[in-house]
Amino acid sequence: MGQGPPAARAALAVLTHLARQAAPVGAAAVARDLGLPRSTAYELLQALVSEGYVVHLADERAYGLGLSALDLGSAYARQAPLARVARPVLAALVDETGLHAHLSVLHGRDALYLVEQRATRGPTLVTDVDVRLPAHLTASGRAVLASLPGAQVRALFPSSAALADRNGSGPRTLAALRAELRRVRARGWAEEDGEITEGLASVAVPVRDHLGYPVAAVALTFRADLVAAKRRAELAVAAQRAAAQISRRLGGRAPLTAPRPG
Repeated sequence: MGQGPPAARAALAVLTHLARQAAPVGAAAVARDLGLPRSTAYELLQALVSEGYVVHLADERAYGLGLSALDLGSAYARQAPLARVARPVLAALVDETGLHAHLSVLHGRDALYLVEQRATRGPTLVTDVDVRLPAHLTASGRAVLASLPGAQVRALFPSSAALADRNGSGPRTLAALRAELRRVRARGWAEEDGEITEGLASVAVPVRDHLGYPVAAVALTFRADLVAAKRRAELAVAAQRAAAQISRRLGGRAPLTAPRPG
């Protein structure tokens, strides 16, 4: 496992292993894949659970990454590489569409905005760099959530009480959230309409890393009454091209589902 304190190396190995899985796995599988005694694997997992880096899904008898691990990922993104790569791409997207463009990451249950490129003429926005908004209400947050394994979404939103309300619209139950995320996956892009600011709408698509994991989202925001459904799909395609460019610059993958143009 390399150099360093054995316990630290083992804990990092467990976290790395969980990060590479498509879905949460059992303690026995972790022990087998890492060549650890079962008792050691269990103790490491329990220690990581207590610190929030791992979540135990009791019904599935499985372990997956927890909120603290997500915080680490978004903290890395905030330390400039992602924002630096994305900024010129979003500037070009603003020039192409004439609309406000944003890059955000998932930070716990929130969408945290890292880059804000505003059009010369456009509506007033509540988003800005370092602003946090409920992820399940934003197009950016939905684009990322729809690309996460279901178990991670359940860990983020264990009950309807976790669904923050902003202005009385948007998913209010877990069933409604799951239905919305299914629509996002089927369509290939996320949308919100008036759920953050009345009269404004957004479309968004995920940015993926080399493992295909959604590390961020690219979004475009506009006045809802000025952009019809067909045009929104076209804007999603433009956002997808920008997201794909950012992904490639990060050594990542293209989206698993291309946005449908209408």
